[in-house]
Amino acid sequence: MSQVVDIVCGVHARIREADFDGPAAVAAAHATTTGFDAVGGAFDGSVWRTVGDPLYQGAWDGPLSGLTVAVKDVFAIKGYRVGAGNPTFLDGARPETRTAPAVGDLLRGGASLRGIARTDEFAYSIAGDNVHYGPPPNPAAPWALPGGSSSGPAAAVSLGHADIGLATDTAGSVRVPASYQGLWGLRTTHDFVPRQGMLPLAQSFDTVAWLTRDGDTLRRVADWCLSYDGSESTESVYGPSAEDLPWRFLVPREALAVVEPETRAVFERMLTLLAAADEPPEVDSVSIGDLDDYAVPFRTVQGAEAWRNNGDWLREHPGAVGPAVAERFRAASQVTSAEEREAREKVTAIARGLASIVAGGVLLLPTAPGPAPSRTAEPADVDATRLASLRMTTPAAVAGLPSISVPLLTVATPDGPAPVGVCLVAPAGTDLALVRLAQRLAATVTRTV
Repeated sequence: MSQVVDIVCGVHARIREADFDGPAAVAAAHATTTGFDAVGGAFDGSVWRTVGDPLYQGAWDGPLSGLTVAVKDVFAIKGYRVGAGNPTFLDGARPETRTAPAVGDLLRGGASLRGIARTDEFAYSIAGDNVHYGPPPNPAAPWALPGGSSSGPAAAVSLGHADIGLATDTAGSVRVPASYQGLWGLRTTHDFVPRQGMLPLAQSFDTVAWLTRDGDTLRRVADWCLSYDGSESTESVYGPSAEDLPWRFLVPREALAVVEPETRAVFERMLTLLAAADEPPEVDSVSIGDLDDYAVPFRTVQGAEAWRNNGDWLREHPGAVGPAVAERFRAASQVTSAEEREAREKVTAIARGLASIVAGGVLLLPTAPGPAPSRTAEPADVDATRLASLRMTTPAAVAGLPSISVPLLTVATPDGPAPVGVCLVAPAGTDLALVRLAQRLAATVTRTV
């Protein structure tokens, strides 16, 4: 019944409202939750909640015209409900009356909304395994989990069913699936893109993020969504131009200590290739401090906020979430105000320290400790991978810094070759410059191979 309501409300909303709470865009008229998915394949309920041909047509003429978007099911879309990856939550939700600015920006730029894609429950996971709908496929490593929590948008982009995944990143929710599926994934500077209309997990760290199959598309998205006035400007009010980021990388020693041996070897071979390039970057080793000094206070603040945001609903709906996410919320419910206050003080201090480090160069490290875990891995093993991954992804989150995962590594596994991303972390406000620097890095590595 809930799916039918979404379809009916969505169609009527498109007929009544063609401006998506902003400049005019043209409405579409078809949505489905069964049958085919508008690109010729069978509807996959692990990837999509609702899909259309499209759900919303973007502006006819814009820098993103011709591109399609899979929107993570945590963003408000006028006429549709937010489901947060949980069927009970979806059943109790009402159709949204406004569209989130992050969605509207893409539509105004000319991109069309393909559909609403699955998320791990309440975005409180990085595995990509939703107990209610199943894990989406990982086309880059079919035996492996897709990564989360932006699992649906990542799979939709990887499968070629959408060009852009509109996602979120709190602790790695876009960078991890990008790494596992060989995609480009950008976590924007905290609060650069408005978060209104986005279901919060932990507001101190939640950011809007994007996934694409290639760097050029990501650059188009960033140029539009982070530009001065909605133009195609390559300059931004938010930060300097590409030339202002140095061709200098800092490799954090503590992160490499967490990386699996096979992945570390491939990463170090990439560094060797860079050193042999015609215009090699400067690459130095750096200490960023104990990774637990980031991860522990992050987890405390995240948990406190996650429980404030969702605790009442969880108490009213016992047993509604899967066991792994339920355990995270149980731990979150135990955070005291004194613990949160102390953790926030630590977050402020370590964020300041990391900002001073990246002022001298861009951090360069594997995005994750290794390839994605197997779909048949034991839950304890998946959780161990999650914890190791979070130690690598939380520094950027704690400091609110832009971070991009670039598909540059391929690592041998017993099941076959699998991708691992390379992560770049830059000063706050340099998002556009970071995308260009990442493209330069990718081009340099490719030319040197």
